[in-house]
Amino acid sequence: MSELNHKRSVTPTESFQHRVARWMQACFGPEIAADRLERNHRFFEEATELVQANGMTRSEAHQLVDYTFDRPVGEPGKESGAVMLTLAALCGASRIDMQEAGETELKRVWTKVDQIRAKQAAKPVNSPLPAAPQQPQPHK
Repeated sequence: MSELNHKRSVTPTESFQHRVARWMQACFGPEIAADRLERNHRFFEEATELVQANGMTRSEAHQLVDYTFDRPVGEPGKESGAVMLTLAALCGASRIDMQEAGETELKRVWTKVDQIRAKQAAKPVNSPLPAAPQQPQPHK
């Protein structure tokens, strides 16, 4: 689907979540779009990249992973709401317009469907990693 056709097909009342779902279907198809384990991995990767970009250290991230996984498992609906609240608060503290950032990224990924499909096809099977781990380069 071209970006031009995508822009024409958006209705003013269509939610961001629905437009992302349309992109997921167009890019990956129904199986990958509905794969909760894959979606967990990609969400965690992007959330980690966001906090890294905002200055969180690897040590802090590991401490928070241990803290979280040592607690009882939450309810997905409640935790989704908490993610939205804390993302909005983080964006405010970072002086980022959350909705604008989301719209910009959705427009960008519509132009990268072929590259994203290729990356998906090349990723390791049954791995949370988005690409094969790089082998360390010998020091010269």
